[in-house]
Amino acid sequence: MLEVRYRTARTRPLARATLPAALDPGLTIRPAEAGARFSLRVRKATGTVAGLPLDGPINSLAGDDARWIARLGPDEWLIGTSETEADALAAAVASDLAGTAHALVDVSHRNVGIDVSGAKSAILLNAGCPLDLGDTAFPSGSATRTLLGKAEIVLIRWPGATPRYRVECWRSFATYVHGFLVEAGLGTTAPSKAA
Repeated sequence: MLEVRYRTARTRPLARATLPAALDPGLTIRPAEAGARFSLRVRKATGTVAGLPLDGPINSLAGDDARWIARLGPDEWLIGTSETEADALAAAVASDLAGTAHALVDVSHRNVGIDVSGAKSAILLNAGCPLDLGDTAFPSGSATRTLLGKAEIVLIRWPGATPRYRVECWRSFATYVHGFLVEAGLGTTAPSKAA
């Protein structure tokens, strides 16, 4: 097995991303901070791993901005944390699932996060996402695999009074997804009234 002692620095694909001046002031679209992401597959999971619950309902989110887990299917989770905590999280999961058949794959190199927040964020996302993002259908603490335009994404809605979402996509789609969100954001601004 390949032993990795040092993590290589990754180039952030959206490091130079800019927003147009015409974007609605109540809407924020920004690349998420670099982080570690893991795909976990385990059958008949109960309890917790690395302090995060495995037994939440499908399409739910638990944790906080620093360490979170999204249950995407009956035996599939996406786990996120800071890059500095990646090794500790992997070790904690391995310890907690010792003796249980499971797969934990570091997909940090594959995933990119884009944060979208503000009162019009659901309208913005619905420009390319077919889901009902209303509070009843997709409440705070929800997470699911879906589409945005032509890209597969994982959509997370963070808990809180102000709508706040994370769009997780593959690195190769990041520029497209960010551009799509910015273009859709231009459509949320109120038209100026002619004098």
